[in-house]
Amino acid sequence: MIRMPGNSYRGPLPPMSEYELALHESLRHNVDALAGMIGERNLATYHNLTAAVAFLAGAFEQCGYAVQYQDYVVGQLPCSNLEVELRGHARPDEIVLIGAHYDSVRGCRGANDNATGVAALLALARAFAGRRPARTLRFVAFVNEEPPYFQTEAMGSVVYAQRSRARRERIVAMLSLETIGYYADEPGSQAYPFPLNLVYPAQGNFIGFIGNLASRRLVRTAIAAFRRRTSFPSEGAVLPAAVPGVGWSDQWAFWQQGYPGLMVTDTALFRYPYYHTTADTPDKVDYLRLARVVGGLEHVIEELTG
Repeated sequence: MIRMPGNSYRGPLPPMSEYELALHESLRHNVDALAGMIGERNLATYHNLTAAVAFLAGAFEQCGYAVQYQDYVVGQLPCSNLEVELRGHARPDEIVLIGAHYDSVRGCRGANDNATGVAALLALARAFAGRRPARTLRFVAFVNEEPPYFQTEAMGSVVYAQRSRARRERIVAMLSLETIGYYADEPGSQAYPFPLNLVYPAQGNFIGFIGNLASRRLVRTAIAAFRRRTSFPSEGAVLPAAVPGVGWSDQWAFWQQGYPGLMVTDTALFRYPYYHTTADTPDKVDYLRLARVVGGLEHVIEELTG
């Protein structure tokens, strides 16, 4: 399914609001902290991984949240998912979960993949701090998304989603913020797995909302909310999970447990030339456009949480 409600924004982007300008500076600061100051973050650089945990916990706590840790062990090394929550006042048993992985692939600082997703996660947690959503709203930072742990029992989101199912939690929407900071206006700057290249734009200037077939309603609801209030190009797709790229982030773990989930992404390797390389550094991120996307995601979460 490629037809989505609403229309993708076309034309010049409007001037940045004061809020977006402040947001872009905050996003830049957090990407630089994770990918610049801390650097590579994985079990091979364990000191850096634990430094990232401390940074994230401090950032959540500064927003007034009490951080919960889901701890488990991989090869004798403790690993942690971090969770904060705003309990819903009307339908607390219905959970909207926003997640991003904070680890980076080995040999890579992981600025776009995925410090941008984590910076967005922190910005959204800050934006919703103190609110009273109808549904419960959770923000979760996942460990071990990258190889060699991707789609294994050691993947942080797999551990988390399995626990959620065991607890019979009712997760009604999971949004994975995955590699969301690179945009290009040049024709031919966007690639796709065949045959999607026949129907989607050749310019890599949009944010994507991607889900599996079982998550079609969530994808359509999310992109409709984004398009109604955000002047930024967007594309949506509901595709079989076997299509290359569709399941390449933490939403995959939630699909395995029967939960609806989608990936918000700049499409990563289909656009970003520095994907999983030593050149994935903070200077490659387009912070102004990232701020517009994060502002739009606030509207999406407002609609999903009621």
